Amino acid sequence: MGHSPFLPPLVIMGVSGTGKTVLGAQVAHALDRRFVDADDLHSAANKAKMSSGVPLTDEDRSPWLNSVAVEAARTPAPVIACSALKRTYRDLLRRSAPSLVFIHLDGPREVIADHLARRDHEFMSPDLLDSQLATLEPLAAEEAHATVDVDRSIPEVLNAILESVKRLNA
Repeated sequence: MGHSPFLPPLVIMGVSGTGKTVLGAQVAHALDRRFVDADDLHSAANKAKMSSGVPLTDEDRSPWLNSVAVEAARTPAPVIACSALKRTYRDLLRRSAPSLVFIHLDGPREVIADHLARRDHEFMSPDLLDSQLATLEPLAAEEAHATVDVDRSIPEVLNAILESVKRLNA
């Protein structure tokens, strides 16, 4: 697809286990963009909490989301892997980067649970999946976004994301 100066910042979003980091890095590479894994911006305290299976509160997430928002506003527009589960979180990110587009990686709970069971994550406990699914607020029509089903191979999901970005950027 190549570097497009007009491409907005992208957030590859969804619950844990949907492939945000793997796919986000591949999307960034395909689009010649910088990749930011929002997990890397969490504090040590947040990471410790999550690794023990304790869901984060909005208060825990606030400084982290502000760090993600700073990254979203940088140029050239980055590709960011970030859960962005609540509308208020997405609104906060959009305040710093109004043209932000969300690519929501979604799929059946069983598929996501299977992804989680087959991976080793630094701090995200598979026990948090139900909490994340309960927290997830669907994207509204006025939020620039596309939803991509993760119930297929990584190359197929990557292709679907790139097609969505092309359509959204047309």
